[in-house]
Amino acid sequence: MTEHLTKETFIFKVFDYENNKEWKYNGELPCLIDFYADWCGPCKMVAPILEELAKEYDGKMNIFKIDTEAETELASIFGIRSIPSLLFVPKVGQPQMAMGALPKESLEKAFKEVLGVEK
Repeated sequence: MTEHLTKETFIFKVFDYENNKEWKYNGELPCLIDFYADWCGPCKMVAPILEELAKEYDGKMNIFKIDTEAETELASIFGIRSIPSLLFVPKVGQPQMAMGALPKESLEKAFKEVLGVEK
């Protein structure tokens, strides 16, 4: 199941940008963050794929969603200009951003290569 994040839950579960300048991931598992909007067609196409992947990778990684319309501060911090934008966050190291609605195969490849996670 994907989980929707607000500014408060993002600060707790992902990164406390208000108190840290350097990236420090707070999570126990690597994660993918989907920056989306309800009106976005490509976002609607990728949503069921992310739900499916959340079930398949349960316990190995988390999949979070951030509504860029409701959470404008988070969208601006990450410089979101187009949606969907997907942020791949490994346990160690810097996160990587990908733009656009990626197919399931590309997401799984990134899970393996960027996050070090396999089914």
